[in-house]
Amino acid sequence: MSLLKKIYLVALLVLCEYSSYAQIVERWDKSVSNQKVDEKSKWFQDAKFGLFVHWGLFAQHAGEWKEKRYYGISEWVMNRGKIPVADYRKLAQQFNPSKFNANEWVKMINDAGIKYMVITAKHHEGFAMFGSKASDYNILNTPFKRDPMKELSVACKKGNVKMGFYYSQFLDWNEPNGGGNEWDFIEKNKDYKAYYNSKSIPQIKELLSNYGPLGLIWFDMPGGLSKEETQSLIDDARKIQPNCLLSSRVGQGLGDFRDFGDGEVPSTVVKGPWEAIFTHNDSWGYSKFDQNFKTPAEIIHLLVSVVSKGGNLMLNVGPKADGTIPEASVKCLKAVGGWLKINGASIYGTTYGPIAPQPWGVTTLKPRKLFLHVNKVPSNGVLLVPGLNVNIKQVSLLSNKNKLLWKKDKNLLTITLPTKLPDDINTVIVVEYDGQITDSYLDAPVVVSPRYPECSLEVIKANPSGNTKIIPVTHSLYFGDWKHTTCATDMQSPSDGITYNVQFTEPGDYKIMLEYNCPIENSKQEGLLQVGDQKFYFETLGSGSYDTWRPLMFIKQSVAMISVSASGVKTIKVSPVNEGKAELFKLSKIIIEPVK
Repeated sequence: MSLLKKIYLVALLVLCEYSSYAQIVERWDKSVSNQKVDEKSKWFQDAKFGLFVHWGLFAQHAGEWKEKRYYGISEWVMNRGKIPVADYRKLAQQFNPSKFNANEWVKMINDAGIKYMVITAKHHEGFAMFGSKASDYNILNTPFKRDPMKELSVACKKGNVKMGFYYSQFLDWNEPNGGGNEWDFIEKNKDYKAYYNSKSIPQIKELLSNYGPLGLIWFDMPGGLSKEETQSLIDDARKIQPNCLLSSRVGQGLGDFRDFGDGEVPSTVVKGPWEAIFTHNDSWGYSKFDQNFKTPAEIIHLLVSVVSKGGNLMLNVGPKADGTIPEASVKCLKAVGGWLKINGASIYGTTYGPIAPQPWGVTTLKPRKLFLHVNKVPSNGVLLVPGLNVNIKQVSLLSNKNKLLWKKDKNLLTITLPTKLPDDINTVIVVEYDGQITDSYLDAPVVVSPRYPECSLEVIKANPSGNTKIIPVTHSLYFGDWKHTTCATDMQSPSDGITYNVQFTEPGDYKIMLEYNCPIENSKQEGLLQVGDQKFYFETLGSGSYDTWRPLMFIKQSVAMISVSASGVKTIKVSPVNEGKAELFKLSKIIIEPVK
């Protein structure tokens, strides 16, 4: 088993110790509280939008080596191709990003509404993108002969952008004693402490000492150090820059803020400082043949989703070997920045939305202002906002300040939308109020309305029973492209299951479908769907086996058509019928469609 797989499987085992996703979240909340996160993290929690930049020698090969294309993340080609160090180091002899312009990068960052940047000072390949006295394998010993990290730190300060460095502290495929290279160097002969003392720790200190005040150091791939040694590294970093934040990937449960897995957004609110990291296309480093870029709408929806749960989005771009950023990324970021210029008040400086996700979208919050992010319009033009136990003063559109008609009955706010919303991607409505909104994110019933094409019941909103676990299930479409789907797992006996409280806003007929993964060998088991006192039996269908390193395939199975005679709350439960030898399935959601 490769070192990468070992590291990742250990992380998965840690997650699986907890019986529900809520317990994982609670554990992190407590750890943040215990660390006494202070005022120095406020800028980070207010910023909401960061830029990740993966740039190194891997931009030179751009995902290809000896006429072979490596699909997936390009910065791992040295590892995947088992390229000898002597051959890979030759890339430095041609590396000359002559078109690099730090001021142009920072202008693009400001135009995009991005507040901080993190750039790879040293990735796993071991090459330093800065002038380092600890290793001659650095950018000053290339035809470029300049320190782009120095130029960026100056430009960021001038442009009011917080600067951060990524540093791969354990993996270093160039070094005999570094982690990860088992094709050039025999693992059992490695002295990891020698590597840390001679290169990793000295380079981290160089970054902290030579580039002015930093917003953060973004560590990656911990290993080789005990908890005490990791704490010593952190203590040394704090002595040099006490206000510099350190990411959780420093290891051993330490750090100032949490980074979730690559491409992962938690399914619920997470309190304390945290960050979701996503690539703009499918690779972190530049890949000449990867053109699968996310659209501006996809980025805006992703940003809003992350912020609504209390976190930051750090979106990655991979510059080319000549020092320019791909035009597709520049164009997209400019469009996102245009949206933020109008709607930034609903993003920057906000906290998570206290109202559970609704069929129309999600919420963010500032004192006395609740922001409704509407990306799905109800067919009758009437927006329902439940759980508002406050006095409403005014409801208006953020973009043009136009006031909207509204009424409030108990804790339900009803808003009449204009015929045409000002933004087709995400229109923001501002609800100004007096009082304090009760946090009903996990406790409120899931709303189902016939005014939308479908309503999803995510498993994070369900109550598990018996041995059922609600956990993120991680899988990969191809090398390095991680996906994370929160599922209800381990339902194996009739005492196991999940139960929802569902608020039907109107009577009518509804079709119920289950979305799940089920290996062929586990299929043809009986399951039971209960809606109130109605029972619907079904037999599971095979969809494909689960393996962390392969795609997790889901199917949608239509189970029942139900009639709801009156609006109100009903319970919906899913469970096995019989005692099984294997789990019933991995259930990701229940989908309810109104019947027209």
